[in-house]
Amino acid sequence: MEMQHQVMGYDRTATMFSPDGRLLQVEYAEKTVRLGSASIGLVCSDGVLILADKRLVDELVIPDSSIKIYEIDEHIIGTAAGILSDARILMEKAQVIAQQHRVTFDTTVDTETIVKEISNLKQAYTQYGGARPFGVEVMINGINLDGSGRLYVSDVTGNYFGYKAAAIGENDDQIKALLRKQFKESMSVDQGIKLSLSIFKNVLAKNFDLKRFECVFIKKETRKAKRLMGDQLVRFLK
Repeated sequence: MEMQHQVMGYDRTATMFSPDGRLLQVEYAEKTVRLGSASIGLVCSDGVLILADKRLVDELVIPDSSIKIYEIDEHIIGTAAGILSDARILMEKAQVIAQQHRVTFDTTVDTETIVKEISNLKQAYTQYGGARPFGVEVMINGINLDGSGRLYVSDVTGNYFGYKAAAIGENDDQIKALLRKQFKESMSVDQGIKLSLSIFKNVLAKNFDLKRFECVFIKKETRKAKRLMGDQLVRFLK
């Protein structure tokens, strides 16, 4: 049936529904997301964090030159799985929104406003012709003015949901299954980093290498993002 739909041309544009109500180009984009390297996001008792696998396999690449987690504002961070050049466009848009909010209202933007604006843009690219959908799933994590941690994931279609813990990218189903068993809301940021690394170690097995990872966390007391990369994460493996 799927092959029949393609022959009939229902996958030629993201704006054309197949007879059974599917947008095939959007579904193809969702498959692209699952080919991307994975990231884990957590809302902990004292802050929030994202741990991302950069999946650098070429020893000639300088690890610090590859950034998978973006600082949208000092209190909001984001990452993505899929086509990372698409993600860069969305993250830069989010950074502009955050700065415009500061200039206009003289206060920091809340986390949901950022993910909603990004999701609206992603949705538009599934509704209008002439451009393909963004091939990324986006994770946004931050600390709001009231001190609450907020984690959101926006899919290819522009839908988004809030989470206590989430994973995107390759092996996300396996990672989520481990999070459901092991994650606790009472965990501190340090405990959350340890858990995330242990999950990646379990999933990646012999391919696990600290050089592949970067982590950005935000503590509630400071509301400022701090980045750790490679060997800086060694202490969390003990």
